[in-house]
Amino acid sequence: MERLEIQRIEKEKLHQLEEQDLERRNEELEELYLLEECFPEAEKLKRDTRLLSQWKHYIQCDGSPDPSIAQEMNTFISLWKEETSETFEEVIEKSKLVLSLIEKLKLILLETPQSDFQDKNIIQHQASILQLQELLQLKFNVVTEILLRQASTLADLDSGNMEKIIQSENVTVYVWANLKKNPRYRSIRFSGTQVGFEIPRILATSNIALRLLHTHYDHVSPLHPIPTPSTEEHISTITEPVEDEVTDVEKEISKEVQEESTQQKRGSNVIHEEEIKVEEQDDIEVEMNSAAEDSETIKCDQEMRLLSQTISAAQFLLVENATEKPDFYEDNEVDLCQFTTLGGVYHLDILELPPQCKPVKGWMIVEILKEGLQKYTYPPEITEDFETENVFPPIEVMLEVHKNVIFFEDPMVVRWDAEGRHWRTDGISNVFYKPEERLITFSLETFGPVTLIQDTHINMPYQSWELRPLDINKVLLTVTTVFTEIQIQIKENLCMLSSIKIKNKEHFCILKGKWMSPIPFIVALKEAGLNIFPSGHSHFYVVINNKFPLVEMKAYRQMALLSSAFEFGWSKWNLACNSTNVVFKVREHLTEEGTEKPNWALLMFSGDRAQRLKINEDSETFSEALKEETEFHSTLYHMVNDFASKEAMEKVRSSHCQFVDCVCQMLLSTRLFSYS
Repeated sequence: MERLEIQRIEKEKLHQLEEQDLERRNEELEELYLLEECFPEAEKLKRDTRLLSQWKHYIQCDGSPDPSIAQEMNTFISLWKEETSETFEEVIEKSKLVLSLIEKLKLILLETPQSDFQDKNIIQHQASILQLQELLQLKFNVVTEILLRQASTLADLDSGNMEKIIQSENVTVYVWANLKKNPRYRSIRFSGTQVGFEIPRILATSNIALRLLHTHYDHVSPLHPIPTPSTEEHISTITEPVEDEVTDVEKEISKEVQEESTQQKRGSNVIHEEEIKVEEQDDIEVEMNSAAEDSETIKCDQEMRLLSQTISAAQFLLVENATEKPDFYEDNEVDLCQFTTLGGVYHLDILELPPQCKPVKGWMIVEILKEGLQKYTYPPEITEDFETENVFPPIEVMLEVHKNVIFFEDPMVVRWDAEGRHWRTDGISNVFYKPEERLITFSLETFGPVTLIQDTHINMPYQSWELRPLDINKVLLTVTTVFTEIQIQIKENLCMLSSIKIKNKEHFCILKGKWMSPIPFIVALKEAGLNIFPSGHSHFYVVINNKFPLVEMKAYRQMALLSSAFEFGWSKWNLACNSTNVVFKVREHLTEEGTEKPNWALLMFSGDRAQRLKINEDSETFSEALKEETEFHSTLYHMVNDFASKEAMEKVRSSHCQFVDCVCQMLLSTRLFSYS
């Protein structure tokens, strides 16, 4: 009986707390909505920045095209096609501009909200990217032919063959021309490097040239398609669950606005009979102005709400998992959702040596072949007269791995299948990697583009994470994985790689200390091999702690709002609760000095209800029991307000909108609750 009485009292108390929560729910959500106006404000600032960038490019008049204008891009591409007398060095110098245009186009596609795009714009930008990529590769072929025509004049005195290395920040070219055709000269090493080949006898006696074009970028893999939903569909289909949550608040606000407007109209209609006609006219004018102001206010509020809903929809997309698995892949075909190319592409080519320049009476005469630069087929088509394995053995290749790329495991070597337009793992053998020297050797049956790949999700799921304030509008995000600990500083609307630790030792990375906006920063980390950003398909490749997307999105938005004054941390109980809740640690953090035993509060959040849990990280079992003398709240903001200082809450309210938006974007991109 005592036990039942205790249970009855507890149930009654819980019921009272739930009723209190429901009574103040509209008030709390309305206050949260006012705080979350920082997201549309930040979006407006980003739009202004994009427009300002276009204007700055326009007034520079430096001759470079505006990548967002298709006509300018088409003119630039056409004019460069007509240039036929460039040297290798000139093409490499021009490639810097071309690569920057490609990167700008990719960022336009990634950064511009879908609601600001028309389908034709996306198609135009993607077409421009492909044209620039193809033209750049064509130019490298043209200047390679020009260089090889002069091979005899550039021959090495010792070997009699030509060797040439041309290097820039984005491209490295190694060219070797077999002028002497010495059957004993089968080991090729480019001077000052460890890059080289071991060629079979048949190639050592052939009229060929070898070219290794190492592009530090990947223009071979297909472009990822950009979804193009219409604005109406984008808002209505995705914001539906978001709108449902704020419907009650919208009704209350609308009701208040209507009541105020009605009262103003009633007041303006009460006119005393003894007033003269002039005063009556003045009152009518005042009434009209007041009504116009009210109408403008309501219009602005509606526009802000529409923009807020659009942003919520875009944020929701970042945490929504794909429902269909990527297409089926054949044996030996590389799944680019599961693996990532790193360190660029090595274009390996065996070329037919073109006719050489000859001096004749003070002139240099050269035969120019109509068909241009031709590839040498190796191995040739199989005939019955040869045993191909003996006569045409694989070619041994030694490559230097890009110094700015991190491989946590030995990289895999893959080759490009031009017919199927995908990467393949077959045709490659005897792979050996020396991580200290960053050298990789392998045998290749036939030449073509090759690249190195790494498991995209090698750092997922994460082991733990922490979001800690450093100063006003400045935080530190730490993500710990099996292989590394990555620290990211976020300041205002910029991100910076602060630290990388591998095996508890600080690791050098060229990205450290460089401030970038969120999307270029995420792209740069991925290209360096530091991928802690799940895609919509990642849940097919990683065992995750799946949480409802709407719950995740709301949690990240509200954590970002509080991040200036509160520290958040990973909790082991997040795995124990169901998919409709997230559990994490939180504590007030106003100074950089930490305490030995921080006083963490353990919170559980379902998207529309926050509560402080009775258990802690050291408890033996999970329980949703409410901590004594605490209440339910509809938002995290009001939950922490129960135990926070006035200074902390004032710091939260004074956070800059771009900072909050930037923190939210990083949380949405890392998806800490589902991937830890």
